[in-house]
Order: sequence, then structure tokens, then C-alpha cells
Amino acid sequence: MPYEPPPELAALSLAQLAEAVAARKLPPVSQWEPTAQGDSEMRIAADGRWYHQGSEIRRAAMVRAFASLLRRDGDGQHWLVTPAEKLRIAVEDAPLIATDVTETEGALAFRLNTDEFVLAGPDHPLRAAGDPDTPALYVLARNGCEARLNRSTYAQLAEIALQQGEGWSVTSQGARFAMVPA
Repeated sequence: MPYEPPPELAALSLAQLAEAVAARKLPPVSQWEPTAQGDSEMRIAADGRWYHQGSEIRRAAMVRAFASLLRRDGDGQHWLVTPAEKLRIAVEDAPLIATDVTETEGALAFRLNTDEFVLAGPDHPLRAAGDPDTPALYVLARNGCEARLNRSTYAQLAEIALQQGEGWSVTSQGARFAMVPA
């Protein structure tokens, strides 16, 4: 069955976005607790590119498949998890990249490099890191994994912040988030 990417983010209502998020069938990696552990010999670069044994994984479908198995533990280690084993994966920054954002009906909706949607809010907060001169913004995607906003998405969010009139912060689903680290 051919892959059909989701529609453009800005064309969707909040209800359609929520429906798309709910319809995404991801493996229940948060429920799996395999005892077998190992190293995946994989790395996710800071720019979002995935590598296995030093070679870039160029097939988007493979990246989406592997990304669906990601989990981050309380110590900050990222894992690829299946019911049988969990394999360490090296992550230079964040395993996912937010590539687009729109504001609709009081919610900020992000599109990730895996074609997933994330609605920022209390369950998916934004986090500002770095320093005030060179901030980095992240949105919690799932299973402890974050998506870093790329440069253009950060610029889009800055425009939204100016429109909201809240200085260098934004509001989504009733939660307020700073765009620069404290």
C-alpha cells in the first residue's frame, strides 16, 4: 500500500488535527519492557538525519518506521523498543524535528519530519533551551522524545508570538510557554 502523507498543516481545523493525531497507530512502546538490551549501531544527527553503521538512512519510510519505536528513559537515553528487545540509539540533540507550525483555534500544531502532528499544550509542552541569544525550542512529541524546532519553524512561532502579543512566549490549549530560556 503506498504511503499517503497527511494534508498541509495550515489547511486543517483543530478537530481535524486532533483526529489525525488520534488516528495515528503507533506501537505501544511505553508498555513494552523487554529484558534483552543492545546497541542499534544507529545515530540521529542534530539535523534529524538517521545513520546506521555510519551510512545515512535515506528512505523516509524506514525513518518513520524506526521513529515509531523510539522511547526516552528517565536518564535521557533513547531506545528503539520492540516486545523482544530494546536497543540504544545515539541522539545528538533531539530525535525528531518540527518542520512546520500553525495556530488554529487556540492551539499550536506542529508537523514533524516523520509527518506526525503534535498539538502543544499541557501534555506536549514547549521547552526553551540554549541561551537567550541562541535559544533552541523543543516540543514533547511522545514517549519522552522531543522534536527540535528547525529555524523556519522557530521563525513561524516567533510571528505567532508577536500576533498573540505575549512578548517572547506563546499560548497553546491554555498553557503558556516561554520562547527563550530563563
